[in-house]
Amino acid sequence: MARPTKWRKIEHIPAIPYFIPSDTEVGELPENILKLEELEAIRLKDLEGLEQGECAEKMEISRPTFQRILLSAREKIADSLIHGKMIHIEGGNFTRNICPIRCRDCGKEWKESFENLEEIKNGNYLCPDCGSGQIICQDNCKGKFCRKNCWRHRGQKG
Repeated sequence: MARPTKWRKIEHIPAIPYFIPSDTEVGELPENILKLEELEAIRLKDLEGLEQGECAEKMEISRPTFQRILLSAREKIADSLIHGKMIHIEGGNFTRNICPIRCRDCGKEWKESFENLEEIKNGNYLCPDCGSGQIICQDNCKGKFCRKNCWRHRGQKG
């Protein structure tokens, strides 16, 4: 059985998904694809000036994973600056928040991306173990983001 996706929590999604270093036609430029979690690692470490442990904690990943993401991002940025490549920011295994989920039938618990909660609420999401549609956001959602944005807590003051 494959390992479940480890979501990387991000706080910032850029309004402009491209960095173009010249006036040359975009179609002519080679590009590097910078994943959103790589951009978040650069933002936290290099722009915000946080320590790697703090960055990893904010992204809810291990410190070695944060280090790998950061090194990959820096390599792509350096390659783009040195060789005049365009940077296209897209994709990755990211989420705006991570929410605890439980299957009512088999009891399996896991963490799920906030972006999938609407599908869970509508019953369009199945348990990865038993295939049941009886999936709920756990009662112990504690995160400030979850209280404000989770479908279980909408309309409630938190």
